Amino acid sequence: MKKLLTRTITGSLFVALIVLSLIATSSTLYLCVFTLLTILGLTEFYRLTIPEEKNLTKIIDVLGGIAMFGGLYARYQYNIESLVWLTPYILYIIIRQIAQLYTHEISPLSNMAYSLMGQLYVALPLALINILYYRIGAPIVLVLFIFIWLNDTGAFCVGSLIGKNKLFERISPKKSWEGFFGGLFFVIVASIIISLYFDESIGTRMDIAEWIGLGVAVSLSATWGDLSESLIKRTLKVKDSGKLLPGHGGILDRIDSLLLVIPASIAYLLIISNI
Repeated sequence: MKKLLTRTITGSLFVALIVLSLIATSSTLYLCVFTLLTILGLTEFYRLTIPEEKNLTKIIDVLGGIAMFGGLYARYQYNIESLVWLTPYILYIIIRQIAQLYTHEISPLSNMAYSLMGQLYVALPLALINILYYRIGAPIVLVLFIFIWLNDTGAFCVGSLIGKNKLFERISPKKSWEGFFGGLFFVIVASIIISLYFDESIGTRMDIAEWIGLGVAVSLSATWGDLSESLIKRTLKVKDSGKLLPGHGGILDRIDSLLLVIPASIAYLLIISNI
C-alpha cells in the first residue's frame, strides 16, 4: 500500500510538471523542464553504459545533448534561419572524438558507440519536441503525452484483468496482447474525442481518420519504446534505469515511450502533410 501511494504521488507530480510546462504562457518553463529531462535522461543512460571513472566523457556527452536540445530550441524561438544554431553540436562531435584519443581504455570503440547511442536514443528525440512545440504548438505535445499515459493505463488495466497471451515474453514477460489492445482502444477513443471537440484549439486541422491514425502511431511506438528500454535494461542486467523517482525508477523509465513516440509522430505528421 505504501509503495502504491509513493508511486501515485511521484507519478502525479511528474504529470503536473509536464502539463504546467506545456500550458505556461512563457516558453521558459518548457525550456527548463525539457532541458532537465535531457540532462537526467542522458546522465542515467551513460551511468549505465559507460564505466564510472570516465566522468569527463560523460560530461562532454551530456553537454552535447544540451547543445542539441538548446540549439533546436533557439532555432525556432529566435527564428534563426542560418545553421548557426547547429554550431555547438558540431563542436561537441569534434571535441568528443578528440577526447577519446586521450583516454586509455581497453575498448574505446564501445564507449564511443555508447556516446553516440545516447545522443540518438535520448537527446535527439527530446530535441525533436521543439519541432512540434513551435511548428504546431504546445497542445499537440500535451496530446501526445496524454495518449502515452492513456496507453499505459489501458494496457495495465486490461492486461491485469484479462491478460493471458504474452506480447513479447523474451523482453517483457508481464506485457500481454490483451493489454496492448486495451491501451490501443483507450488511445483511439481519446483521438476520436479530440478530433470532434478539440481539433481547432490544437491547431492541427486533421480529420477524424487522421487523428485515429495518429493515435494508432502513438500506441504502437509507445509500446515499442517501452520494449526498447526493457531490452536495454535486460541486456545490462538492471531492473530500473535509476532511482530518482520513488516507485517508478529513473527518468528513462518514465519517458521510454516518449523517446520513440516523438520521432514516430513527426514522421506521421510529415506523411499526412500536417507539419
